[in-house]
Amino acid sequence: MNKFALLTALLLAITTMYSQTENDSILNQKTENAAQRLISKTDKSLTIGGYGEATLNIPEGENGELDIQRLVLLVGYNFSDKVQFISEIEFEHVEEVFVEQAFINYAVGDHVSLRGGLMLIPMGIINEYHEPTTFNGVERPAVDNKIVPTTWREIGIGVKGSIPNASLNYQAYLFNGFKSTSMDGDEIKGHLSGSSGLRGGRQKGIQSTIDSPNFSAKVDYYGISGLRLGLSGYFGKTQSEDELESIDGATIGVSMMGLDARYQYRKFSARGEFIYAALNDTEDYNNLTGMDLGSVLMGYYIEGSYNLLPEKAKQKLDAFVRYENYDTHSDVDGTLAKNEAYDRTDITLGLSYHIVDGVVIKGDYQFRDNALSGSEVKNQLNFGIGVWF
Repeated sequence: MNKFALLTALLLAITTMYSQTENDSILNQKTENAAQRLISKTDKSLTIGGYGEATLNIPEGENGELDIQRLVLLVGYNFSDKVQFISEIEFEHVEEVFVEQAFINYAVGDHVSLRGGLMLIPMGIINEYHEPTTFNGVERPAVDNKIVPTTWREIGIGVKGSIPNASLNYQAYLFNGFKSTSMDGDEIKGHLSGSSGLRGGRQKGIQSTIDSPNFSAKVDYYGISGLRLGLSGYFGKTQSEDELESIDGATIGVSMMGLDARYQYRKFSARGEFIYAALNDTEDYNNLTGMDLGSVLMGYYIEGSYNLLPEKAKQKLDAFVRYENYDTHSDVDGTLAKNEAYDRTDITLGLSYHIVDGVVIKGDYQFRDNALSGSEVKNQLNFGIGVWF
């Protein structure tokens, strides 16, 4: 754990260096999420909010599925104008309960804060901005499920701030990593796979194993009106139980990079994202666990939307189209053959009707395909209702 203490000290030093930076104009860029909304309140008070969504998914030729996908209770408390506590308690599919965020935010300077607790990893767009009124489509982009394992959160510490003279926001954190292996009786169980990538390794703050911390950072540029550009990085290695960590293949290296962009001009908006993840030692990992984890995961999407209602109207009706491609077997190591079914393409067409600020009704149709010859992927019709308050 000496490395953990050293990296912690480095983060504190970086915080001190930037503690006198100037004001942040992020709220003017219409990129506020739930945590930012709670932190922006300056009075000493308890704040309660929430968001949630109900969905109907109808695969072609099959019965539909109705689901309360999530209902999230937001609870924050301002101890002072410098110290806030932020939490999100999520109920998934009515019966599962998770803590999605729970952290302390301490403003050590005018525009820089220390944070510690259970937090979202800043990678791409949706992992941090996933309230249902903030994105088009009933379902979140698949790239932010298969490549970025949204909602991806872990326990860590770090710094968040801004450099207004350069129109930059920055974040830098140390987190525990994915859990790659564990013991299941006398068997070694693998948590990472070819079909879902890193998703099964999220520890979510549940008695998380940590050996060596992982580093996560993001820089956002907002210096051009209506445009926001993001560069994300995540580097480290997975974690395993004590009796496994010395075995070849029990842990792997993870390096993930992301580029994202959001743009809005009057009634038109667009966004896009590219994520690339390189994994080391996957051949040993697959030999040890019997899994089929790829050595490179890659995905991207591009989306455009246009508000069909008058610009001055209080309501909005956004028509949108999104194209995305994502492949959890973009490359493989050793004798493992690429599974072309993991190279997937989705085209989503739909409408988002914002009947009031904080309430949206959505409908879309998804054309879905993969690169495996002769494989049939069912298209899907989706409807949903989302709220955020």
